[in-house]
Amino acid sequence: MRRWSIATRLFVSQLVVILVLTGAAVLASWADARADVERDAAARSLAVAETIAHDPFVIEGVASSDPTATLQPYAVDIMDSAGIDFITIMSPERIRYTHRDPAEIGKQFLGTIDRALAGESFTETYTGTLGPSVRAVVPIEDAGGRVVALVSAGITVSNTQVALGGRIATVLLAAAAALALGALASWGVSRYLRRVTWGRGAEEMSRMFAYYEGVLHSIGEGLLLQDASRRVVLYNDRAAELLGLPRSSDGAPVAVSELPLAAPVAAALISAEVAVDEIVVTDTHVLVLDRDRVVSTPESGRARGRAQLVGTVTTLRDHTRLQELAGELDTMTTLSDALRSQTHEFANRLHTIVALIELGRAAEAAELASSQLAVSQQLADRILTALDEPVLLALLLGKAPQAAERGVTLELVIPGRVDVGGLPPHELITIVGNLVDNALDAVAGTEHPVVEVGIGADARGTFRIEVSDSGPGPGERLAESVFGLGVTTKTGEGHGIGLALVRQAARRLGGEVTVEGSRFTVTLPVPAESVR
Repeated sequence: MRRWSIATRLFVSQLVVILVLTGAAVLASWADARADVERDAAARSLAVAETIAHDPFVIEGVASSDPTATLQPYAVDIMDSAGIDFITIMSPERIRYTHRDPAEIGKQFLGTIDRALAGESFTETYTGTLGPSVRAVVPIEDAGGRVVALVSAGITVSNTQVALGGRIATVLLAAAAALALGALASWGVSRYLRRVTWGRGAEEMSRMFAYYEGVLHSIGEGLLLQDASRRVVLYNDRAAELLGLPRSSDGAPVAVSELPLAAPVAAALISAEVAVDEIVVTDTHVLVLDRDRVVSTPESGRARGRAQLVGTVTTLRDHTRLQELAGELDTMTTLSDALRSQTHEFANRLHTIVALIELGRAAEAAELASSQLAVSQQLADRILTALDEPVLLALLLGKAPQAAERGVTLELVIPGRVDVGGLPPHELITIVGNLVDNALDAVAGTEHPVVEVGIGADARGTFRIEVSDSGPGPGERLAESVFGLGVTTKTGEGHGIGLALVRQAARRLGGEVTVEGSRFTVTLPVPAESVR
């Protein structure tokens, strides 16, 4: 039985239940019908016996000198005409005057007669000379009310069973019909289950469920299952974390519109198209979404049927940290490029200074060296005294020569000492780096390009980053949507994600980013323990 499929087990169990119920119904009907037949036989026997007991001919016969000669033919005629198996007329001492078997005449009657001798008529089932029978015993009284004889009329049990057979046949036919209908229904249900379970057994289904449940909740990627109507059926813990959904659900399919999903995610899940490495940006994550259709294909040899669409399975990979690392790598690349270009520049200046010294123009060489050193040192000192975050310091120091190489004037507005506090450095890199890069790209090659970076904090615990440029900005048409994924004013591929990452990082820190003209402003709450 362990190898039986769920469908087979259900069919067999239902068949057994139907057989048991049918047998119980037959037994109950048979018992009820037998009781009815025996009651009918007792009533007939009692009616015949009372009729005989009140017949004047019988009363006179039992008082004659030879009751048997008078009453035996009479009793035989009544037995044949009334369908009674035996009629026994006897003396109060049990001596038979009549009997179906003449050889039993004169012998004692087998049965109970005490109640009849007391003047009471009664019925009973008793085993006599003809076998088990339903009989009635009635006293025969004279004109004075004295019991002068007894009469017993009865029907053997075998004859009652003959009468019972017709009724049981009807019950059996009805039971057979119920059994056939039940078996047909069970077969239909088992066929359906065999199709939907692909003929698998209960233990196999249980093992599969346990394995799939373990895999579903242990993988590092988000997994979300939808049915053919694109309702969400199931998702794992990682998907709940990435999408901001409750960890547990009641298991009922839920429409996408009823879940608290970000608009880009909801739009991706509502779509019926297959997705491969589709980038979706939410307020807190950069997700790579893949979606494929799930088609039910019954295994050969187990179940037959056409393949049909069951739903879709969507996997979600978190690329937030990857994008952040990419931004940090870009920053390090910027610093490396800046150092490389400065190396060449300093090498050229060093050669110039050496040449001036060799030409005996030491004063001019010293003036050239000190002027360049003063400019660089002035910028470094200004940033070092204003900021306490080394990562942000390195980023701004790297952006300065990068802007100079592109012919852009980078102006830093940092009033006083700014305490960055507990703000994560990698989030600051994402915000400042992308805003400065976008500003440099926007004004590079224009007339008198300027990029201004302002960083400050107030006593209320608000950290502010402002990046503006001399360009026109995104314009009113894109002002509201410029932070969306893929929205950009640049040409070519690979753009339109920087500002989306900026807004995402700002919201992760509990802040917000706004744009007015070409000025982008990010406000972030500084952790309370960092506010001075």
